[in-house]
Amino acid sequence: MSNNNERTILGNGCFWCTEAIFKNVKGVISVTSGYSGGHKENPDYKSICTGTTGHAECLEIIYDPSIIKFEELLEIFWKTHDPTTLNRQGNDIGTQYRSVIFFQDEKEKTIAQNYINQLNKSGNYSSPIVTTLEAFIKFYPSENYHHDYFENHQMEPYCHFSVKPKVEKFKKEFKEKLKIKE
Repeated sequence: MSNNNERTILGNGCFWCTEAIFKNVKGVISVTSGYSGGHKENPDYKSICTGTTGHAECLEIIYDPSIIKFEELLEIFWKTHDPTTLNRQGNDIGTQYRSVIFFQDEKEKTIAQNYINQLNKSGNYSSPIVTTLEAFIKFYPSENYHHDYFENHQMEPYCHFSVKPKVEKFKKEFKEKLKIKE
């Protein structure tokens, strides 16, 4: 990681969906799907799917803050999942699919909490935001077969019916933030 780049760890449901979105964001250097927030050392997909390890499927996002700010990443984060459903995103159910921000420091925590407060006051959601703010401790990259999953499996039913519509919605709503204009 370059001295000028920063890192954030976000969990907003299935990392296949979220990786496919954040990889397209201008200013994002790299996106790695993985696990954070649990108590088991070196978790794997099978163990976190039990919902007993405490981990969330999440992304490690390395970004250039001179191109995209943390607040802008949060805007994309909240608009590309439902932050009002506890431990669930669509048909994916369990604590591993929780909406979570693993803050790196108090500044990130404050920015995220202020954003949550604004969203709750905005009236844009019919239910309160349930996104949790958890202190970042450790990130574990997922197994290699999860990386670039949507890119490599676009015609699989889950990708075609769940991931693709989210990516298309993101590209339509955030045209100015795309790496490549379409």
